[in-house]
Amino acid sequence: PKKYARYFREFLAAAKADDKPFFMMANSHDPHRPFSGSDQEKGKFKSTIKTLAKPSKVFTPKEVSIPGFLPELPEVRKEMAEYFSSVRRCDDTVGAILAELDNAGVADNTLVMFMSDNGMALPFAKTNCYFHSSRTPWIVRFPGVAKPGVDTTHFLGGIDVMPTMLDAAGIKAPDGVDGRTVLPVLRGETQAGRKYVFTQFHETSGKRRFPMRAIHSKKFGYLFSPWSDGKTAFKNESQSGRTWKAMTKAAAKDPAIAARVKLFSYRTVEEFYDFENDPNALNNLIDDPKYKQQIDTMRARLLAEMKKTGDPAAMALADPTCEETRKKFMADQAKRSQELRKYKQTPAKKPTGKKGGRKKPAKTK
Repeated sequence: PKKYARYFREFLAAAKADDKPFFMMANSHDPHRPFSGSDQEKGKFKSTIKTLAKPSKVFTPKEVSIPGFLPELPEVRKEMAEYFSSVRRCDDTVGAILAELDNAGVADNTLVMFMSDNGMALPFAKTNCYFHSSRTPWIVRFPGVAKPGVDTTHFLGGIDVMPTMLDAAGIKAPDGVDGRTVLPVLRGETQAGRKYVFTQFHETSGKRRFPMRAIHSKKFGYLFSPWSDGKTAFKNESQSGRTWKAMTKAAAKDPAIAARVKLFSYRTVEEFYDFENDPNALNNLIDDPKYKQQIDTMRARLLAEMKKTGDPAAMALADPTCEETRKKFMADQAKRSQELRKYKQTPAKKPTGKKGGRKKPAKTK
């Protein structure tokens, strides 16, 4: 937190000296893995572990709650405590940045947004399209515009960030932008077209393709995983910690946990959940005839959005029961992934600087 505060203080001073409006995006590593105090953190930082900032509060397993989509196991609870401690350190960082806005006297004229790009790095959350994969905070402070309170009616997405910022600055968004401003929602108004949110996932950090698409509303969630073939096993970094290891161990004696481990590992092509009766998405209703109408409606809405945006996975969703179509789509995806790996990012040229110019900003990690 102290480093963020120092660099932000310098940045604000530079903006004031140049008499310019400013935009700053501060990215915190927390609460990514390795979580605070975890064995993974100790293994990664080793001799430099003592240089890491400590959270203002370190949580114990007894103090935390376990999300309903995970089982109640001692190791799961321990990892959640480590996660909560990481969240607290992130909160400390946010507080330090906000304090600098106050100290600079610009807090009342600054739009502040706090966001996360994905859910917790745990099974059935991050790097997936489950409801909790993208149920993330979007906290806004916009003096004179945003009304205090929590909105539980409108569905917002990351694609709405840029149009919102531009609108707040009085700038028209470029043509063709997918998202739209959420300023009406911030003002406490009702905004049409916010009953659903579409999410997608392509590839893990390990360069393995597991394409998924989903549509969520307050009542229902529909997921499409064309990679699921009963043999391919899903693998990502959210399985590297205590939780997944504890789940796979407990699965040997607990049929319910065994079923969850199998689902997360292999999925099914389609999943459908009733959030009103099953908020943690534990019961896949895709084959329940009582929900056929809702399933057809949600699938059709998702397919329409995919066609609208030119999503290549639309060919597979058009007939989700066709195995050959899914195989062809996945073969195309594998080819596309290989093509992208051929491209290497060109290193940015270092600024040369000019004599008499302003001092270069300090480097940050």
